[in-house]
Amino acid sequence: MPTDYQRLCSFANLYQAFRRARRGKRGQEDVAHFERNLELELWSLHDELISLRYLPGPYTSFYRTEAKRRLISAAPFRDRVVHHALVAVIEPRFERCFIYDSYANRVGKGVHRALDRCTQYLRSSQYVLPCDVRQFFPSIDHAILRAQLARRVQDEQVLWLSDRILETGVGVLDEMYEMVWFPGDDLLAANRSRGLPLGNLTSQFWANVYLDPFDQFVKRQLKCRRYVRYVDDFLLFADDKPTLRAWREQIIAFLGSLRLTLHEERAQARPVTEGLPFLGFVVYPDHRRLKPRSGRAFRRRLAVLAQAYHAGRIDRARLDASVRGWVAHVAHGDTWGLRRAVFRSVGL
Repeated sequence: MPTDYQRLCSFANLYQAFRRARRGKRGQEDVAHFERNLELELWSLHDELISLRYLPGPYTSFYRTEAKRRLISAAPFRDRVVHHALVAVIEPRFERCFIYDSYANRVGKGVHRALDRCTQYLRSSQYVLPCDVRQFFPSIDHAILRAQLARRVQDEQVLWLSDRILETGVGVLDEMYEMVWFPGDDLLAANRSRGLPLGNLTSQFWANVYLDPFDQFVKRQLKCRRYVRYVDDFLLFADDKPTLRAWREQIIAFLGSLRLTLHEERAQARPVTEGLPFLGFVVYPDHRRLKPRSGRAFRRRLAVLAQAYHAGRIDRARLDASVRGWVAHVAHGDTWGLRRAVFRSVGL
């Protein structure tokens, strides 16, 4: 019977990983180059992996500012194929242990399912405690993550590959990280390896692995029955403020054990009737509104696309694809008037 690592390195797994990594990116030059030489590229990856000679390439970094400023770091396409191959093999070991109400980067979950669950809990609760982690991806501690991976992955070669990918991310997000000191730290704490580059499939998956102990803590120790998490944004619901305030203090302490900190000034219990900013919307028990900055960001992007279309630089299909994607997202809120206003403002 093949080991996990042998299954990971198999041509069949690498080919399926290529197909997943290619989705939505066939127009990119590095993807097209890989596909033109597909068999050669896949066998090259296979040989490097099976002989433990694989070494990831450097990241290309850029800022995305649609909602808030984020540093996105893109791995070379051949490395993204490896990321998909790795996750395909190890994700099932973790997925069956994750709680139901973790919604990011999981099959059958996603933003809109998280919003629906949020609405359900707003209707059945009196108060909500909204929380988010400060500088989450830059703060993820490699030693803690490595220990979490080793608890469910016994194949040392799979862990070797995980280490290679983690090592290439060291320093990528340093400019985004402001040093936080925890009880018991000495000066060596400043040199701990930390940070997962935004843009990797492995980073998205490992973020769920990293926060799974926290999810289990909320459900099993705090015994919070109404809880929703999407990446590092999470909500706890209850029918009285003292319960949420007590949970807040325990959350701060538990996150410290993961070398994470809460945005404490934002984490304040509030009545559900006030409306809750969550995943680009302001959610109320009986309706949702798009956050104003989300509407402004799309209006600016659409104006650029419309200008390019009228000038003949892009075709109608590309313009329509952008519009359809945005409409499909905002249709999950009460946005009919906003949509009409946005399209009229650019002459569409």
